[in-house]
Amino acid sequence: MPVRGFFSRHRILAGAVAPAALGVAALVAVAVAVDSPQSQTIETELTASVTECHDTVGIGVAGRGDTPVEGTTKMLVGADGKTLLPAALTDDYSSHWVDPVLKAPAGSVKDGSYASVYIAYPANMDSYEEAVTTGADNTRAVMKAISAACPNTKFSIVGYSEGADVVRRVAMDIGSESSTSGINPDNVVGVVIFADAGRLAGEGPFPGAKNPYTNPDGFNEQYQDGKNTASGSGALPGTSGDFGALKGKIASFCSDGDLTCAAPENISLLILAANVGRQLNVDQLQAQNLTPATGMDIAVVMGRVMFDAFNDISSNPTWMQSDETFLDVLLKVSDPAYKPSEATTKPVAKDSVSTEEVSPLAYLPQKMFKEIVGLIATNQNTIPVVMNDPYGLTLGPDVGHHFDYWRDSDAANGKPLTSAEYAAAWLTYLAKQAQDGKPVDSSAKPTAEEMADAIDALAASPSVTDSAKPTTTTGAAAQPAPAGSGSAAPAPAVPTTSSVAPAATPSVTSTVAPSTLVQSSAPPAATTATTTSTTTTTQAAAG
Repeated sequence: MPVRGFFSRHRILAGAVAPAALGVAALVAVAVAVDSPQSQTIETELTASVTECHDTVGIGVAGRGDTPVEGTTKMLVGADGKTLLPAALTDDYSSHWVDPVLKAPAGSVKDGSYASVYIAYPANMDSYEEAVTTGADNTRAVMKAISAACPNTKFSIVGYSEGADVVRRVAMDIGSESSTSGINPDNVVGVVIFADAGRLAGEGPFPGAKNPYTNPDGFNEQYQDGKNTASGSGALPGTSGDFGALKGKIASFCSDGDLTCAAPENISLLILAANVGRQLNVDQLQAQNLTPATGMDIAVVMGRVMFDAFNDISSNPTWMQSDETFLDVLLKVSDPAYKPSEATTKPVAKDSVSTEEVSPLAYLPQKMFKEIVGLIATNQNTIPVVMNDPYGLTLGPDVGHHFDYWRDSDAANGKPLTSAEYAAAWLTYLAKQAQDGKPVDSSAKPTAEEMADAIDALAASPSVTDSAKPTTTTGAAAQPAPAGSGSAAPAPAVPTTSSVAPAATPSVTSTVAPSTLVQSSAPPAATTATTTSTTTTTQAAAG
């Protein structure tokens, strides 16, 4: 099939990099959104203030296009009653994909004990890296604001798709107890990540736990029998890292065939394409195809990568003698997190070249041999992945493995619950523990009644239509990471414009001053600031 025909069929344009023509670059950089389902119209006020404390607050970060938007969604207000926070209550914003997990605890605890919010962030592909960075900044800012007002509040965090990358970065930051997080890791009781692009090869669903393949610490209910785990690793290895103090509190679910988290080994050219795609305006490229403007965008990114590559090589006088190949260098410098280094020696004009300076050329034949061998060895699976319809495998309507987490139970083989059901049961248990003021008991086993309550709450979620078979694929708010809402034919959707500025101005939360709030031990009363009422369209459950 011609390249143009392939793009037309799959609606993927993750860049003009060659591998993007294969449709995989978009998948690894982030999945592609599809049209959202029928929306639901409700009456809302433009702002809402939540100043009462809760035992637990659930933080949700959904996928591409699936985000609250200031001006159309009721947003949270800071302690000063004026400053808007980049988040909305789940009563005011709904994500088809994340709702069943994030909202599950509410039905099993006392009124006011549990509240949940969705983080607002760009959630687009204007620049994937900026969107994710802003999402992480906004998540930390909202959690800081809540912690400052209510220091005893516990947090659970849920991320899916593009939001999974956000949540991984936030969890790693909190777990490292860095000064940037500002969150006490002891106050984070559980983190759920669906389709973790930073997942390590061979890693179980509960990284860092005593039983990494069966259950998180403190929840003695098995997710599965045995030591099954998805093959491969996350498609964005540069985002991998240790969860530090949050080890044992992480659930990272990945399904075989979901190339965002289960990418095969030895696909280095596709990883390179993904790194480049994370820095491109994929939304514009998807909408306009290749034009002078989008072509210039690609040229600028590729030019910067090549410049950094040669600069990196020049900073290493022994590079010719080393085993590092040019492809290795490209993979390193194309990662958005790469920090260019300065050459250790500055070039000086000379009339002649010394023997020492010429000697590295003696390594040229061996270096060329290593380049060829390395290219072949690190791309053994590139062609098989490309030929296996990566789009359909990961994002295909009804069959894409990016949506398995709501339909992947297998009782006959020791996995009685779907990943979403298990996560909902776990977070419900944690919310009950927080309500009762109990620390997590690592030997505790939830009762049959508690498990049943959690499953009932999940099944009753208005977002769930049929967990065994999601109606299509993801939504614009659904996303290739699906954005949270939708299901329909895989046509690219126009991403929702977030009110939160991109990473360049993540200070959106820096104005929060919650210190004036007083923690309340009584069940919180919903407080809302009354402003002009307007009709708002929010994502409906589907997909």
